Amino acid sequence: MAENNNPLIFLNESPARYSYTSKGSGGVGPTRPQRDRALHSQKLEQELKDAFSLAHSEKQVRAVASLPCTEGVYLQFKSSPDFDLITKSLESTKESGVRLLNVREIEVNEQKILLATVFVPKGLEWLFLKKVDEYAQKDTKWGYPKNAALIESIDAIRLAVTKSFWQSNADLYPDETPVWCEAWLRVERGNNPMDVVSNFETVCQVLSIPSKENQVLKFPERAVVLIKADRSQLTELIASTDVIAEFRRAQVTADFWMKLPPFEQAEWVDNLLQRMQVNHSIVSICILDTGVNNGHPLIQPILSDEDCQAWLSDWGTNDHRGHGTLMAGLAIFGNIEKHLSHNLPVIIEHCLESIKILPPNGENDPDLYGEITMQAVSLAEIQAPQKQRVIVMAVSSSIDSGTGKPSSWSGAVDQIAFGTDDSPHYKIKRLIIIAAGNTDPNEWQHYPVASQNTSVESPGQSWNALTVGAYTEKNQITDKTLNGWAVIAPFGGLSPFSTTSMNWGKKWAIKPDVVFEGGNAILDEYGKGYECNDLSLLSTNYELQTQSFQSFNMTSAASAQAAWFAAQIMTAYPNIWVETVRSLIVHSASWTEKMYEQFFKNTNTKGDYRPLLRTFGYGLPNLEKAIGCLDNALTLVVQESIQPFKKKESGYATNEMHLFELPWPRDILLNLGAMEVTLRITLSYFIDPSPGEVGWKDKYTYASHGFRFDINLPSETQENFIRRINSAIQNDEQNIVVAQNSGQRWKLGRDNRNLGSIHSDYWVGTAAELATCNLVAVYPTMGWWRGRPHLGKWNSRTRYSLIISLETEDTTVPIYETVANLIRTKIAVKV
Repeated sequence: MAENNNPLIFLNESPARYSYTSKGSGGVGPTRPQRDRALHSQKLEQELKDAFSLAHSEKQVRAVASLPCTEGVYLQFKSSPDFDLITKSLESTKESGVRLLNVREIEVNEQKILLATVFVPKGLEWLFLKKVDEYAQKDTKWGYPKNAALIESIDAIRLAVTKSFWQSNADLYPDETPVWCEAWLRVERGNNPMDVVSNFETVCQVLSIPSKENQVLKFPERAVVLIKADRSQLTELIASTDVIAEFRRAQVTADFWMKLPPFEQAEWVDNLLQRMQVNHSIVSICILDTGVNNGHPLIQPILSDEDCQAWLSDWGTNDHRGHGTLMAGLAIFGNIEKHLSHNLPVIIEHCLESIKILPPNGENDPDLYGEITMQAVSLAEIQAPQKQRVIVMAVSSSIDSGTGKPSSWSGAVDQIAFGTDDSPHYKIKRLIIIAAGNTDPNEWQHYPVASQNTSVESPGQSWNALTVGAYTEKNQITDKTLNGWAVIAPFGGLSPFSTTSMNWGKKWAIKPDVVFEGGNAILDEYGKGYECNDLSLLSTNYELQTQSFQSFNMTSAASAQAAWFAAQIMTAYPNIWVETVRSLIVHSASWTEKMYEQFFKNTNTKGDYRPLLRTFGYGLPNLEKAIGCLDNALTLVVQESIQPFKKKESGYATNEMHLFELPWPRDILLNLGAMEVTLRITLSYFIDPSPGEVGWKDKYTYASHGFRFDINLPSETQENFIRRINSAIQNDEQNIVVAQNSGQRWKLGRDNRNLGSIHSDYWVGTAAELATCNLVAVYPTMGWWRGRPHLGKWNSRTRYSLIISLETEDTTVPIYETVANLIRTKIAVKV
């Protein structure tokens, strides 16, 4: 812990639990076009009959040829341009068996169109015909056409085609050459996913489509299998089986490490070894990579032979490319160069684990990388179940990452972090750190636009993982042979290697979450980009017989430093939750002046912060702030669990909100008057993912649940604050965007912070204004646990971490001491 720092204050008193039940719908519903009732109903009725007739004819042809055939019918529903499609009404989760399989958004003539694919079981074709007929013939008790919201939102209906199921980018759609694809299969409630998979693989065998039967991912209502198929074979599958929900291109890893010339500094190793003090603890950094060569003198005391494993045992555990060993050097020391430049003791209080997930020869077959990641984590946990670990992975893929939508890989990472029913370590939460991925060197001449146009790679879009991008402070070149070459990035600015989420949809998580040093690059006189040792970090080389050190950079180096950072927090607070570790990393982060200069447009709107967030996340973390408090600052930590939803007579509703009364230095703040004070709140939790593409809205949300926070306004009473939060809960449940009185004082605002599963915001104001702002509420929002109660998760409990900090300009103000004295008073509010 940093010298002269006070420890964080953990609030152990339980919060007040305030029951809340939604009071029904309100506000503005989805938009839909005006329709001529008679003409529209006739049109849709005819389109339905044509689709069912065509499906019947195709089945007859297949029956004559003795080919497998579906029992039901796949339909595609289309919205009008720039209007909503009421997808939730296209499915019945009860007795009918009509299922919404996927939702796609396409753009035609700069207008957005929604396409939904629906499965209709045999014998139930009349259900949609009935809905159309009721729209044409019947009125509601309020005088509106029955089923108007659904029927008027539908512009056209047709028999689904192969592209109706394709969810990856269009340019990845297979042609006549077979490629590895993910087949997402529909699993009905009560069915064994492996039975569904087995029946599907039987169909694949009949159609001569190779599949990987031992590589299966399971999600709520979905199972994912790898198949190798061309375009026509995908079409055959759709005609042969009822369980297809969607197809995606299989993940392919990117090789994003470079072999740079090493520093020959063997004597530094000996010096550093003499100063190293290794205090073994249960905190471990688990590296999923190419393996680690633990014969390196600087690694050997930290990584034992038994903690070196491989996904496939015949690969061996040694590092065959060098990348894993480079990761290990930074994961151990954080910054090796700093320790080599002094002669002070270097204390290491964590250990390493290595799981090799990349083969020694060639590359992995396009297996389900989510399953590989799951198995790799299990290997480490089985070997040493007692360890508290940080899992770090710098292997990524550009497939299915350009929009921010979850992939099977990122969904698996979310599931690993959250814990799964299928896991032998059920409900164990895991801290996973992912490298954001790197830009193309050929695009460095277009810095920083190249980074903003290159998306964070899969599985970096994971909501639960901490995704790490790169900034740089390296801008000095000492190599005289490079005189006249241009350094690309400015000091404190975006590293040219780093990817961003600038091109993602507005509803997807902020990525990267934070940034660490990732190095810089140079341009020659022709604008061609190069790496160089001066602008890289130093780490451990895997070929010790030739050199001790090797230069290292990119978001891989940044993610290794983030893992080291997390291990320092876990060492300082042995019983801390992993949700809290992630929260403290984000909470301690801030943007540099150069980051503001590069990407902040000061127009006095909340949108000004979006480029900063989408490029740097919350910025560069500060270890002193993450693990302690100065005398003039205060950091309060809450670790709580909550049941977000409950069952009631008419359905399912929000269960409870939590209310905390903080031990607040009110008198000190009032005396400070107009002095500037900064309040920051960060809320962190893990979600249970549902990554099948069904639109991710309404009851089909990707997340199982969400949480929000708020704090009372100056002089706002507890009663009025609770009333306002109740209103906020209701509006969130109805997906209504409502301006709140408290929203203006927050720097980032709800639209920026309420994304993903970690929310952080701050307010800078006068001490007098903050003196009475000591009530903090945490409340749940909609998720599939509630929206799809038939999956049996509606009464699940989950955890969250809440960080509240207060800091003054005057370093002599004894805020910490005052609150430490108040902490013995009762914290929970009696409601």
